[in-house]
Amino acid sequence: MGKSASKLSSEDLRTLKDATHFDRKELQQWYKGFHRDCPSGLLDKAEFEKIYKQFFPFGDPSSFSEYVFNVFDTDNSGNVDFKEFITALSVTSRGDTEDKLKWAFKLYDIDNDGEISYDEMHSIVSAIYKMVGSMVKLPEDESTPEKRVDKIFQLMDKDKNGKISFDEFCEGSKLDPTITSALKLYDGLV
Repeated sequence: MGKSASKLSSEDLRTLKDATHFDRKELQQWYKGFHRDCPSGLLDKAEFEKIYKQFFPFGDPSSFSEYVFNVFDTDNSGNVDFKEFITALSVTSRGDTEDKLKWAFKLYDIDNDGEISYDEMHSIVSAIYKMVGSMVKLPEDESTPEKRVDKIFQLMDKDKNGKISFDEFCEGSKLDPTITSALKLYDGLV
């Protein structure tokens, strides 16, 4: 990206400032930290999973971290560079609701076909349940991934075609307090 691993070029800094919700100083600090933790300038799936393991030590975040990694890795290179990292971080921590919904939809739309199938939703929800382990007490109607996915599809799949479109996802997310609070989870953290 820049000539030096510890400093962003003026052009990269300007581009990222325009593309994110971070100011110049924040971008420079994030860049230094990113290169301290990833001297190669790239974050791979294994390192990404280690980060998740620190936050969820009592569960298994491996599947979920891989799904999130795939959303961060916008060029499908198998690594996340600083631009991909900071852009995703900007959306998840400081983006507006619409930006967060687009990002979350990408997470659930595993095959990128523009719709979320029952199986895709089940894969993500199962990964979340594995990750949080016994840390969260769930209501009976959400006690298994299947029950949670059934509940989500009942709420969101308005045309009952077995798939959730982006519009259905947005409308349903606004009605589900669990999803609404999840979208705000990272607000103000960075």
